[in-house]
Amino acid sequence: MEFSEMLNIALMQGFAGLSLFSVLLLMGLGLAIIFGQMGVINMAHGEFMTIGAYTVFLFSTLTEKFAPGFMPYYFPLSIGVAFILAFIAGWLVEWGLIRFLYKRPLDTLLATWGLSLAIQQVFRSAIGPKEVSPALPEWLMGSWAPATGLDIPINGLFVLGLTLLVTCGVLLALYKSRWGLRVRATVSNRTMANAIGINTSKTDRLTFAIGCGIAGVAGAAFTTIGSTGPTSGSLYIVDSFLVVTFGGAASLLGTVASAFGIAQTQSISEFFISGSMAKVLTLSLIVVILMIRPQGLFASKVRR
Repeated sequence: MEFSEMLNIALMQGFAGLSLFSVLLLMGLGLAIIFGQMGVINMAHGEFMTIGAYTVFLFSTLTEKFAPGFMPYYFPLSIGVAFILAFIAGWLVEWGLIRFLYKRPLDTLLATWGLSLAIQQVFRSAIGPKEVSPALPEWLMGSWAPATGLDIPINGLFVLGLTLLVTCGVLLALYKSRWGLRVRATVSNRTMANAIGINTSKTDRLTFAIGCGIAGVAGAAFTTIGSTGPTSGSLYIVDSFLVVTFGGAASLLGTVASAFGIAQTQSISEFFISGSMAKVLTLSLIVVILMIRPQGLFASKVRR
């Protein structure tokens, strides 16, 4: 094999890692807000991702049946609706369940795990147990060839661009908006935040809902690279928690860095060894690094 061919294969494998990075980062961003900023272990986070994925599928099915001329345009709209539906579901879950379990992380773990099983059963009953895939617009199909022998999928480029847009939006919201100021004040010192007039309960609910909405966007992005089933979200929940823990529980910068590192390590390893062994190698490296640096890549503050 010539050097140029090996280089092209390595670049395409690296780009495959960027596609995985995009999904992990979107999932990790939602968890970094919910777990890192609020101290809630949300085991149902993957199901909010599945809500977003099924939203795209339903939009695709309805558009194809009733408005086929709208097919080239439905996908961006379905991403916005996926965020809204996951946001509303997250708002209701926080109001009906999570608000009673703050400062009880093990209870949130058990409660949200049970919630995830219940939501999966709802998916099976309402949509079916089989995996489904939406009919993607033609502009998302095909590949871009910047050089001979190098083909980069257009859907991967779209997902990467969407991820960068959402990440920048979250960072701007956290550091340049009133909501972000309230979140950072609550995380820093809840008692003092209450004393100066911040409604911390409302802030908690909005923060949880936004984190779930971002997971919905992750699900919408996921439909471009994989099929969706009732348990699709649960397949990513462990990796998502690894991303947040490895990067630093309340560090968005750490979430970005760890998502990139985990995705690229796994993707490049799969070029040389089997997928299961690549997963073992990635997890082993994370365990070793966390033994050396238990606080993660970036030190973080936790809620007092």
